Amino acid sequence: MKTAKEKTAKQKVTFSYTAPEAKSVLLAGDFTDWDKAPIVLKKEKSGVWTKSVSLPPGQYQYRLLVDGQWRDDPHCPNRQPNQFGSQNCVCVVNGA
Repeated sequence: MKTAKEKTAKQKVTFSYTAPEAKSVLLAGDFTDWDKAPIVLKKEKSGVWTKSVSLPPGQYQYRLLVDGQWRDDPHCPNRQPNQFGSQNCVCVVNGA
């Protein structure tokens, strides 16, 4: 008999960054294997780059890569020091 899988509902998290002059904004974090598989944000006419990502409950460290330069998410209040002498942003996804 097949048992029902424990349901872990993913939450949709929207990342955004205002950079009208930028040519590219990438989202990289422990959920993308950092810069091995970054997520491309889409530029809106207002100059805000956005992307929604579905993540299971947990804590995720991330940063933004704006035109090849690492940047912090100004909307993220949670930070954690990293091994490069700067800080990673921390996204907390609560369970359903």
